[in-house]
Amino acid sequence: MASRPSLRGKPKGKVVRKDGGPAGEDATTAATAVRLVKEWTTWTMKTAKVAAHYGFIPLIIVIGMNSEPKPSISQLLSPV
Repeated sequence: MASRPSLRGKPKGKVVRKDGGPAGEDATTAATAVRLVKEWTTWTMKTAKVAAHYGFIPLIIVIGMNSEPKPSISQLLSPV
């Protein structure tokens, strides 16, 4: 016995998953956007970490050289 084709049409509107999120192309677009945001956030944090690491001492020297009374570079670099 062969099954008969359904006479009902396809549902109109957006298809929604059981968990309430978008399905199909919308889910793929959302997943891609989330992945891109994570990648950019990671890249930004890594870059900021490197900039802070290598820029801290030069920043202190520049701030010290522009203060009153003006210390010499040896006074800025010595620990005492």
